[in-house]
Amino acid sequence: MEREKLTYDELLSEANELRYKLEEANDTIEAIRTGQVDALIVQGEEGHQLYTLKTADQTYRMFIEKMNEGAVTINHEGLILYSNSRFAEMVNIPLEKVIGLAFESFIVEQSRDKFNKVIEAAWDNECKEEIELLSKNRNPVSCLLSCNTLELDEGLALSLILTDLTTQKDAERELKVRNEQLAEAQSATEKLNDELEDTVRDRTVDLLISREHFKLLANNIPQMTWTHLPDGKVNFYNQRWYDYTGLVLEEEGYNREQIIHPEDYPLTMEKFTASLKTGGVFEVENRYLRADGVYRWHLNRAVPLRDETGKIQFWVGTATDIEEQKQQMEKKDEFIGIASHELKTPLTSLKGYLQLISHKKDELPGGVKQYIDKAIMSLNKLQRLVNDLLDVSKIQAGRLEYGLQPVNLTEAVITWTENARHVYPNYNFECNVADGLLINGNDERLEQVLMNLISNAVKYSPANNHVIITASKLNNDVRVAVTDHGIGLSPEQRERIFERFYRVEDKKYMSSGLGMGLYISKEIIANHHGGIGVYSELGKGSTFYFDLPLAG
Repeated sequence: MEREKLTYDELLSEANELRYKLEEANDTIEAIRTGQVDALIVQGEEGHQLYTLKTADQTYRMFIEKMNEGAVTINHEGLILYSNSRFAEMVNIPLEKVIGLAFESFIVEQSRDKFNKVIEAAWDNECKEEIELLSKNRNPVSCLLSCNTLELDEGLALSLILTDLTTQKDAERELKVRNEQLAEAQSATEKLNDELEDTVRDRTVDLLISREHFKLLANNIPQMTWTHLPDGKVNFYNQRWYDYTGLVLEEEGYNREQIIHPEDYPLTMEKFTASLKTGGVFEVENRYLRADGVYRWHLNRAVPLRDETGKIQFWVGTATDIEEQKQQMEKKDEFIGIASHELKTPLTSLKGYLQLISHKKDELPGGVKQYIDKAIMSLNKLQRLVNDLLDVSKIQAGRLEYGLQPVNLTEAVITWTENARHVYPNYNFECNVADGLLINGNDERLEQVLMNLISNAVKYSPANNHVIITASKLNNDVRVAVTDHGIGLSPEQRERIFERFYRVEDKKYMSSGLGMGLYISKEIIANHHGGIGVYSELGKGSTFYFDLPLAG
């Protein structure tokens, strides 16, 4: 009530005095913090008390101020006599408000008993303990508390150094989580390893059983069987192979030339090497030397076994004895050759007589003229078949020989295409030929090949009468191609289309012929040092082609 009677001037004077004292206090605190004073006086119940740091100097104070740890000095009552800026940051309170507060007020409730025991013991001995500070925003801060006595002029005080353990605790928690995860992973790994060991054990047993099954199967089939690695090294032969060759187990590293007929060896190795390089199926016919010194024909086939990534693990091969089939084929070829030769003479005579009669059409009735024309057409077809049979016989006997001369293939293809237009007037032939295509060849045999390809294009494209014939340079070769838009070929048909007596069978379309035309064409092109092939897709037509080397 007495305060209300103060005048404005009195209040203003009191406010100025308080402001002065506040500024003086702030200056004092700043001087203490920066090391400009070595002592301070604190008003207590017993009057003013002087506190002086016995060893204090400016350098020491600067060090304390700049350190990363919180630094606090307390008296026996636990009041804070000094604090550096780092401690103020840790408790999130301005530095000027920290001085004079009880240090215990910054300790979380759960840590106070432990703190009091540490402080009590610290007056006698240096000690350390982990505690938790409570900042102004009520978040606990884990710290390592280090206590040392500090001698002042008026008596002992405690120097407290507080190291923030937040980062360390976070790292420990993270490490604990990682250790738990590691333990779980280790447990899972051990479990997986146990399962893997069981699987390997089971698979090993299965593998041994499968291996024995394979050996049992391989040793009881009539074919010679082997397996070889991707580099071509053989690592298994069945018993049939040893029985046939007479070689023993220690001689597995034999040279293939020992048992393959010298005439068959180059082609065998050429195809074998190509299969290793491309991964394609290996297939060849050759003669193997039997233990009694006799060569017998065999059909060799080897297919690769691949893993889930497509990588070849090894090859499985078989050699099937086809000596009997070869002998039967030779007898059949001999019969075909003799029969074709015997048929050729009467057919030639018959064709001559029919041509003589056809020259006198004016003297014959109309019906007879028609029959004669049909007879000549049938006779021409029969003559072509006989000629094909004779060619096959010559090929098998190795007697399909003819002279090679310079041929202007540009002019020849144009002429042969024009002939095809007369033979197949209902078809549209598009001819695209490059200039200056010169080769060494036999024009009659090459015409036979092209006409055979054109005949097949017409035969197997009944619904589309457009046929394209091209001749162009391809590197150092000439490529002649015939493209149709007919029934096309399946992958299996493409593999076998050039085999002897193979004919494409189509349920919707039946064709005539013995299936020898492409086989003969292949041999003719081979004798010209060229190659023949096909691009085709079922239902979308085909392109048959042959390549011949350009004349040097």
